[in-house]
Amino acid sequence: MSIVKFLTSKVFLKQLVLAVVVVVVLCFLVLKWLNISTNHDEFKIVPNLTGKSLNVAQIELEQEALTLEIQDSANYNPDYPKFSVIEQEPKAGSQVKENRKIYITLNPSGYRKIGVPDLRQRTYRQAKPTLEALGFKIGKITYIDNIGKDMVLGLRFEGKAIEPGEKLPKTSTIDFVLGNGNGN
Repeated sequence: MSIVKFLTSKVFLKQLVLAVVVVVVLCFLVLKWLNISTNHDEFKIVPNLTGKSLNVAQIELEQEALTLEIQDSANYNPDYPKFSVIEQEPKAGSQVKENRKIYITLNPSGYRKIGVPDLRQRTYRQAKPTLEALGFKIGKITYIDNIGKDMVLGLRFEGKAIEPGEKLPKTSTIDFVLGNGNGN
């Protein structure tokens, strides 16, 4: 029997039609099963959690059948209360599936502490940008008799002398004690 006769025979055509019908029915059943199992067109709206406490955020997400996941909380924002939500992903109003993780960033209790560098015997012109780059603010400048004009002789925080390496909260105001150029 030749291949052409086999391909045009009733047996082959019946088998071909049967195979096509089985594939179509199987595809239809798989698509229906996916529709049901993935909750097609069923979404939850992500609530706005910004500025809310951790407990309130957790309750709101549980009501929407969403899961809370806390991310790093290193960026202090003074505009929000301590330990409140400052960022969330996905954003508020987004449509997500049930049990989706909502990632939040909490506001820490304060600015992180940064070590004060050793700026003694440097000029004010060098020391000021160094402290500002670290996130500190520049406070009062006091001059005392010393031959080095505008040379840093000491640093103060809230009236107390600061030693190099001492840790202060970011955005602390640091006062300078500088030489006035009048030597003995």
